[in-house]
Amino acid sequence: MINRWSDHDAAETLERLSSRWGEPLALRTYTSRLLGADKGLVLHGGGNTSVKARRRTLLGTEVMALFVKGSGWDLDAIEPEGFTALDWQPLRALDALPHLDDAVMVNELMIRRFDAEAPTPSIETLLHAFLPHAYIDHTHADAILALTNQPDGEARIRAALGDEVAILPYVHPGFELAKAVSILHAAHPGCKGMVLMKHGLVTWGASARESYDATIDLVSRAEAYITRIGKPVSRSLRRVTAVNVARARYLDLAPRLRGALALPTGNPDHPHARCVLVPVITRETLNLVDAENGPELAITPPLTSDHLIRTRNLPLWIDDAASIPTAIAEFQHHYRERFQRLSSVSQPPKIFDPTPRILFMPGIGAICVGRTAQEAAITRDILWQTLQVKEQIAAMGGTYQGLEDPDLFAMEYFPLQIKKLARLREKPLARHIALVTGAAGAIGAGICRGLLEQGCHVAGADLAGEALETLTTELNVWAPGRFLPVVMDVTSPEAVSAGFAALVEQWGGVDLVIPNAGLAHVAALDELQPAMFQRLQRVNVEGTLLVLAEAARIFKKQATGGDIVMISTKNVFAPGARFGAYSATKAAAHQLARIASLEMAEYGVRVNMVSPDGVFSDGARPSGLWAEVGPDRMKARGLDADGLQEYYRNRNLLKARITAAHVSEAVLFFATRRTPTTGATLPVDGGLPDATPR
Repeated sequence: MINRWSDHDAAETLERLSSRWGEPLALRTYTSRLLGADKGLVLHGGGNTSVKARRRTLLGTEVMALFVKGSGWDLDAIEPEGFTALDWQPLRALDALPHLDDAVMVNELMIRRFDAEAPTPSIETLLHAFLPHAYIDHTHADAILALTNQPDGEARIRAALGDEVAILPYVHPGFELAKAVSILHAAHPGCKGMVLMKHGLVTWGASARESYDATIDLVSRAEAYITRIGKPVSRSLRRVTAVNVARARYLDLAPRLRGALALPTGNPDHPHARCVLVPVITRETLNLVDAENGPELAITPPLTSDHLIRTRNLPLWIDDAASIPTAIAEFQHHYRERFQRLSSVSQPPKIFDPTPRILFMPGIGAICVGRTAQEAAITRDILWQTLQVKEQIAAMGGTYQGLEDPDLFAMEYFPLQIKKLARLREKPLARHIALVTGAAGAIGAGICRGLLEQGCHVAGADLAGEALETLTTELNVWAPGRFLPVVMDVTSPEAVSAGFAALVEQWGGVDLVIPNAGLAHVAALDELQPAMFQRLQRVNVEGTLLVLAEAARIFKKQATGGDIVMISTKNVFAPGARFGAYSATKAAAHQLARIASLEMAEYGVRVNMVSPDGVFSDGARPSGLWAEVGPDRMKARGLDADGLQEYYRNRNLLKARITAAHVSEAVLFFATRRTPTTGATLPVDGGLPDATPR
């Protein structure tokens, strides 16, 4: 374990933060980020830290405040605003109580905040309040859990860390844990830290550095013990699966698996609550699932109760593809039965989504499930940590032992956990996966942006080049992890198939397809070269056909419906002179989409069209189509570029300048299923009577 403390960095943090926040909170922020930077200590919102410091009230008096990490903040990126300041003395006085109801505790925490808008305090706030030390660090270090999560865990901890730590058997987080920690600390006043069995490590100090150093020292000693007694692990395998073979199997299986995991909603317009899949296909996971005792190794409780909201109480083992529906149904049945059995009879909470969060499949590996890619990725990181800890336990010759199910349930449905989840607001397309072709053009970029704003996961497909690269850079800044650039030539069946496969590999399937790629050309019929017409036909017609066909194949596998919104043009209904190649090929593509609406309705797919007038740009991103046809249009009308845009604005009834954002809104109308509509065309042209669909 590397000690990351730097006097230089600490001084820089003080210079940046202390004038506003004070030295104690500035250094608390600094060491909290050091802890968060090491994934062997905490992951994704896990762990919590605190500092006690003086705070001046509105009346000018000084009181001792407890600054504790607020819910929703990750230690690796926390700022002073992420610590909730509470009145310490009233919270400390609660230590005198023999018992405290969870709901009453939550209320006490909320009313003791100095700022009513501050984040909800950590579930373990009272643990920090009941200990007298200025700085307290609580982590879920891998090496500590590798020792505690064994039948002889206490003996392992004592062998590794000696008498410098107090050891507390597992106690439910909240008041019970805080009280037990307080009692144990009083009995061992000289201890350096405290190990919470099957939970984590607590250290403290008079300074930020003292508490941080204690964490690093104790975890390093635990690591050294594991290394000293560990031996190579050998497993008997039923099969040996190559990683590339497993990935190919996953690509074929993922849409069916994703469809089977989708929960019915009873809403005819939105019949399924979908999910996002993130595979973990490595040599390590394959050796686990292909082992003779694979299920015994894989299907165990999480390392710590903090992981429950990400992992559920147990993973799901699926023997093969044929077993998918039955295995998922049985998991959901057992989860519901468990809820009924363990929940309070008088006032049971509302059951959570019973979908498994981690799946293991022989010959494929592990698959992590989430409502969003971010959720699934967090689960992946927790899974990877869990597998590493299990490997360390196996190397010690030990047996993994998680918490008992009643303890897991008590934490899973803990009021503060429920409150944390209730604050999450899901955007309309948060569970959706979309593919947009022609994504690097003006209209395509605007559609991608609009979908991302509504929470969608978006694959932007286009030819390789600067336009796609700059779009990727732009969109990944404010929608990290939800935009996937896909190099795709829509005229190539292989490229289209590979593009959809990239989407399936990244997120598990597709729900929304936007065929938008297109070319334009200006020439009178007697000047139009057959080769140029065929070029447009390959992109506008055959490209649309290939995308529709590949989308249909995946939609059928998923069996959860879907949407296609084709970007058509007003030229389908009101073609222009010298626009014969464009108008004819777009009309053919439009007709393909109408036919798709007839063919795909039986498996729940809606197909609609958006018919815009000319869009010249999307901000600084010019339209490739207008770069092609604009000079001819300007020459024909004796206008410059600005004049041509004004001409197009003035020719519609609303005198509106049509933008990529307008087209995006039309796509969203269909994608969010505002009405039960398929086979329709929505004009986005400001009102062009000649172009009205009829």
